[in-house]
This record gives sequence, C-alpha cells and structure tokens, in this order.
Amino acid sequence: MPTPFESASLLLTLYDQRREDKLRQGRDHFFGFAPKTFEEFMGGIYGPHSGLIRMVISYWDMACSFVVNGAIDEKMFLDAAGGEFIIVFGKIEPFLAQARDAFGNAGFAANLEKVTMGMPNARERVDTTMSRINAMLAQRAASQN
Repeated sequence: MPTPFESASLLLTLYDQRREDKLRQGRDHFFGFAPKTFEEFMGGIYGPHSGLIRMVISYWDMACSFVVNGAIDEKMFLDAAGGEFIIVFGKIEPFLAQARDAFGNAGFAANLEKVTMGMPNARERVDTTMSRINAMLAQRAASQN
C-alpha cells in the first residue's frame, strides 16, 4: 500500500503529464470524439487522429493500472483525478467487447474499466456524466451552425 505522500506524488506527476502539449491536444480531440456505432469507433481508432484517441485511452488505462496495482491509493485517485477517466470510459464502453475481439486483446482498457466500474454508484455516475457530456457536445454543435 503506497503512503499518502507516494500516492500524491504520482498523482501530481500524472497531472503534469496531462498538461503536456500533445496529450492536451489528444484530450481536446477526444472530448469531441463521439462515435455512435462500432464502425465510427474503429474509424476513429484507425483514422487520421488515431494517435490522439489511442493516447488518451492508453493514458487513462495506465493511470488506472497504478490504482489497480496499488501504486496509487484508490480513494485518493477518485478524489483527485476529476471525471475525465469516466468520460473516456463512457465513450468507449459501448464498443469495448467488440474492440477487444477486433484487437485480439481481452485486456484492452481493462484497468480503466475496473476502476471506473468499481466506483460507488458507478453505473449512475457513468450515465450521468455521459448525458452531461453529450448535452454539451450537442450545444457546441448547435452553436456552430
């Protein structure tokens, strides 16, 4: 079990990495990534912005792996990480089983799933978060027309 200081140090490192230009670009792009079908999801994964999408998914899966493997205290992670990992999981969740099949990787985003779905009231939090994000994206689209 990590000490509170060790968890805090690693969380601060993760936060610093989120501010890096390329990851920030990926996070900005991922926010607008809203696949409605598995084909759209795979189009994003293999399309011109695939690196950005894959970077964000793998970043949050890696961060969650630190929790799963005991390097970061789970409560501290949930308190400090904000909801971005919930958004990432919510966007990929509908396609997770098919993606794992397609990639031949049963462990694809497994740490992200474990931490997200292990939260208290996980299903409600994911659904509420995604409803809010989808409303924001719809509002953004409407203002651009």
